[in-house]
Amino acid sequence: MVTVTIDGVEKGYEAGTPYEEIAAAYQERYDDTIALVMVDGKITELMKTLTRDCELQFVTLKNSAGHKAYVRTAIMLLIKALYDVEPRENVERIKVEFAVGQGYYCSLKGKIRVDETLIERLNVRMQQLVMDNVPIEKKTYPLEDGLALFDRYGMEDKKKLFRYRRSSFVNIYRMDNYYDYYYGYMLPSTGYVKYFKVISYEKGLMLLLPDRKAPKTLDYFVPRDKLFHTLEQSTIWGEMMQINTVGDLNDQICQGGIAELILVQEALQERRIAEIAQEIVNRGGVKFVMIAGPSSSGKTTFSHRLSVQLRSYGMKPHPIAVDDYFVDRILTPRDEKGNYNFECLEAIDVKKFNEDMCALLAGETVELPTFNFKTGKREYNGNLKTLGADDILVIEGIHGLNDKMSASLPVESKFKIYISALTSLNIDDHNRIPTTDGRLLRRMVRDARTRGTPAQKTIAMWQSVRRGEEENIFPFQESADATFNSVLIYELAVLKQYAEPLLYSINKGTPEYYEAKRLLKFLEYFVGVGSENLPKNSIVREFVGGSIFNV
Repeated sequence: MVTVTIDGVEKGYEAGTPYEEIAAAYQERYDDTIALVMVDGKITELMKTLTRDCELQFVTLKNSAGHKAYVRTAIMLLIKALYDVEPRENVERIKVEFAVGQGYYCSLKGKIRVDETLIERLNVRMQQLVMDNVPIEKKTYPLEDGLALFDRYGMEDKKKLFRYRRSSFVNIYRMDNYYDYYYGYMLPSTGYVKYFKVISYEKGLMLLLPDRKAPKTLDYFVPRDKLFHTLEQSTIWGEMMQINTVGDLNDQICQGGIAELILVQEALQERRIAEIAQEIVNRGGVKFVMIAGPSSSGKTTFSHRLSVQLRSYGMKPHPIAVDDYFVDRILTPRDEKGNYNFECLEAIDVKKFNEDMCALLAGETVELPTFNFKTGKREYNGNLKTLGADDILVIEGIHGLNDKMSASLPVESKFKIYISALTSLNIDDHNRIPTTDGRLLRRMVRDARTRGTPAQKTIAMWQSVRRGEEENIFPFQESADATFNSVLIYELAVLKQYAEPLLYSINKGTPEYYEAKRLLKFLEYFVGVGSENLPKNSIVREFVGGSIFNV
């Protein structure tokens, strides 16, 4: 017998009892489905079995790890169903490209047509697999055997990926007669994936899944065309450079092509910045360029580079940070935990901002403030500004896309830009890299370099940062006049060199340890490269250092 402690109560179980069986006995105590289990603080899949005395805690679909397991399992379910309804020789490739809201866009290549007939057959087959509650088995293979299996099923992307793995083994999942590799935890059977829908979208299909906050609700899909086409453009750039997956990137690095790759990627980004500058000039009458985006999007470097492009058209750009219009700290609203909420609109003196901007638009001279973050007060240090015929203000701030922020300004005087770090590179065809992971690594490296902030603290505050973004930025992204993706296809290979030492410094036993361990495992996929070939104006320089700009 093995002694298991759950909620402070000890109970005996036979060794070899599946964790899924134990979870089932406690499910009625939880509102949401139990997806994973923590064994002495370590997340474990339910398909595994009890081996020793331990303490168990259950993880539901509302938990981030549980929701990610649901997404991965739903993706495997979709791909398995596709191979069931279409001859394998017709499906050259199915790639999970990127997330749009709660939808996961997938592209298809081969002798296959995405039409309503295919969509209906997919939904029906997936529902049947859920009803059949097909077990998902996990098996560890010696690396050579795993590569042979990938070769048998034509998974060239996975063969290429594992060519660079140091591990001698690979974990492969099986759903009936379908085998695949997934980075992260999975659910124990298809019966757990109760809520989903497949629809046709653009040239591919979209897998709709519930939001983590409401795991039993499947919302109506709201297209985000500007976001989608920005992500699609990045994918096209990747294909042009022949880099779709991490394995492709590693090949390029090892074959000595990284210097040229960096130059081409940077040139593509500069071209997009130039296009946005031309849009601003062509519109005419624009006096305020409003730039907003989530944390670690590279807003500061982007605003400098956009300003350079605007100067090439004879304009005179002037940077303004919305942060300089913070209310005095004593007046800053607090959140539910009593901490200052610097990310809500009420933390900004919106009235004063509008008064100053309207006065500038009217041709008046205005003394602009500077916020002193040490004293927590706004100061005036003689920063006088008058707008001439060619002057334009480049305004960077979290609320730039919210019309309430600049309600007094004429619509025709504003040009709004949404910037984000939208990762388009995949680990392999079926394992996408979440955008938030790339931004977290960027912020971790920058905060350690510029503020002396340890990685543990950055990870600890990340969920709070994400909540602020979901409330104050993402709802307004489709209202932008232009969207810019600041991700560089090579950047994770560079960030790896800086992030790994920071992550290794997080000690076991801390709440952030397992997130650090997850990120370290993720970075193992990449062959690292140095930063010596990065241009001085690169957005990556904002995070690793050495920028020509004051960032």
